Amino acid sequence: MYLIDGHNLIPKIYGMSLAMDDKENQLIELLQEFARLKRKKVEVYFDNAPPGYANTRKFGSITAHFIRQGLTADNAIIDRVRKMGKQASQVIVVSSDHAIQNEVRACSATAKSSEEFFREMQAMHNQPGQSVKPDPERQSAAEIAEFERLFLQKKKSSKK
Repeated sequence: MYLIDGHNLIPKIYGMSLAMDDKENQLIELLQEFARLKRKKVEVYFDNAPPGYANTRKFGSITAHFIRQGLTADNAIIDRVRKMGKQASQVIVVSSDHAIQNEVRACSATAKSSEEFFREMQAMHNQPGQSVKPDPERQSAAEIAEFERLFLQKKKSSKK
């Protein structure tokens, strides 16, 4: 299983930035392909969900945790790993934040930098026979619409 600090990973991916309106959705789409090819569970954590929108949602094969303002994805990931006990040794945490890396290693989880994870994603995508195939686990049109509504509304409210 992978636990990913989404806003830490986004700026490491070519063509993506934290300033993009649909950055979370784009990352989830990339992670769906990664999870399908790797056959692993993936949970991604995003900071700063607007009031009323902090929750956990399934987007096909990806579980996305939207952490309310005032809390951090970092702490949510660390708490998740700590609660796993001995199962933590089967988890890979993706973040370039050294404090997270140290905390999760102390719990026997593996830490991987966002840069290293992105290189792994690129290498997997470039392997022969790893073309993009339809994935029945992908998010539905309704899920996409809800996701866009949440984050476009967040952007509008933050401009006021």
